[in-house]
Amino acid sequence: MRSIDDLLAQLDHDRVRSMTQELISIPSVNPFGQEPGVGLREQEVGLRYAELLTEVGCEVLVDEVSAGRPNVIGVLKGSRPGPTLLLTGHLDTVDVTDYDDPFTARIEDGRLYGRGSCDMKAALAAFVEVARVINEHDADFAGELMIAGIADEEDRMIGSVHWSEHGPVPDFAVVGEPTSLKVCPAHKGQYGAKFRTFGTAVHSSIRSEGVNAIEKMADLIAGFADYNDELDSRPAHPLCGNATFSIGTINGGEVMSTVPNFCEIEADRRMVPGETVDQVLAEYNDRLHAVAAADSEFRYELDGPTMSSAVLDTPLDHPIVTTVADETETVLGTPAIIEAFTGATDAPNFHCPAVIMGPGSIAQAHTLDEFVPLSELEAATKIYLRVALSLLS
Repeated sequence: MRSIDDLLAQLDHDRVRSMTQELISIPSVNPFGQEPGVGLREQEVGLRYAELLTEVGCEVLVDEVSAGRPNVIGVLKGSRPGPTLLLTGHLDTVDVTDYDDPFTARIEDGRLYGRGSCDMKAALAAFVEVARVINEHDADFAGELMIAGIADEEDRMIGSVHWSEHGPVPDFAVVGEPTSLKVCPAHKGQYGAKFRTFGTAVHSSIRSEGVNAIEKMADLIAGFADYNDELDSRPAHPLCGNATFSIGTINGGEVMSTVPNFCEIEADRRMVPGETVDQVLAEYNDRLHAVAAADSEFRYELDGPTMSSAVLDTPLDHPIVTTVADETETVLGTPAIIEAFTGATDAPNFHCPAVIMGPGSIAQAHTLDEFVPLSELEAATKIYLRVALSLLS
């Protein structure tokens, strides 16, 4: 049986860099509600990812969630029964408007630049290299190593939602989102909703005969003015902190000379572990009812969810957390930093204990000079291999 050190020596970091560059060169921008087509879908990069997984010995399934938008799943089976470890990331990227030459991956000053470099094609490439080393160098392991590229994480998460309804349930998962190699076993959930107010449209010269929906929306917003103070007053989650409420968009009225009969806002509610959607909706309705009780002309509608993703709250003493933390410390030579991930991810939809850990910084994702440090990519590849060998021993 090969030792871990022997297997680590077989990692080809030049190959990982080249794979990352190739994946970056294949546009996979999320269509965000547009008609999917070449460059605005995951199909092209997904098919190449399927080829890469096949080349390293995985049994591969391309599962088309919707037209041109596949999940890609590769599996290596061990020599005996055991658990299933999922290494996963998303195939899509955000938009490239104003990004200069986003799909030409270049290396400068120890950084690999290009759209999707840290978010998150570097981790996808690292997963393939882990599978190659385990398969080609006869690493003995139990259970299954599963590697997946998931569609649509950047928008509605249709890929992982489809998985949650139809896919296998692994025993644990590592999601390679950019965390600067910090170990993140928790993150907030997200609930988006639209609030609408209604009025009576009249000419603005006789405004007193109408009802101004924008003014009613101002009353609604005032009714939520102290909501974040209330959320901050509650006990904080040890990693995620406190829940938040944020109004992100507003739309109302058509022309200046007409009293508007409609106004709409969309609000983002970040939930901490222990909160539920029903609780959030009850809090919303309590505040809306209070505004309505003070104004007989206040008419409103609450519509949601416009976005919904679950919280992640993996116990700190779970083997997936302790193993990833231990192997991170071994590779980096310093204790692993354990904290919450700032955004929402696919992780809760896999219905298993999971951590978020990957190369690159979330602060660099979605920017116009996105990059992943090569030193972090090399370290992440080592950590992923060590985690797989440890959990599947």
